[in-house]
Amino acid sequence: MSEVAPAHTLAHPILTDDFATEWMGLKVLELGDGTATVSATLRREMLNGFGIAHGGMLFAIADSAFALACNPHAPAEDHNTITVAAGVDVNFLAPAHEGETITAVAAQRAQAGRSGVYDVQVFASPAGTAHTADAPGRLVAEFRGRSRTIPRR
Repeated sequence: MSEVAPAHTLAHPILTDDFATEWMGLKVLELGDGTATVSATLRREMLNGFGIAHGGMLFAIADSAFALACNPHAPAEDHNTITVAAGVDVNFLAPAHEGETITAVAAQRAQAGRSGVYDVQVFASPAGTAHTADAPGRLVAEFRGRSRTIPRR
């Protein structure tokens, strides 16, 4: 496993034209070999009719962490492939609210050939509370993603 990238170098090539991630205001907190941690502040337009986080927003934040963990953040020798989601299961455990910081922590669990399995835990913490590995906030969702490496078009 490679070292976690320091904060001043947290850029990933797949974010260059990722307009959804830009709209969500996603911040990349950590990148490693098969790992990624991202966060975003839950805005009013990310809420559902009950005034809590729309499940699709929590899913999208987790999915972005999943994508970053699946794809190398350093230039790779093989630019002819990309890794995408083949399937996902998500369990929503608790509501998240406007102004809270949503943090998604992705980690590779298995890799075999072109297929991988990744777990993403999604946490919510009050506005202004910093995420740390020891205190990530309360767990609001768990996401298990199955990846597949395919040829780039």
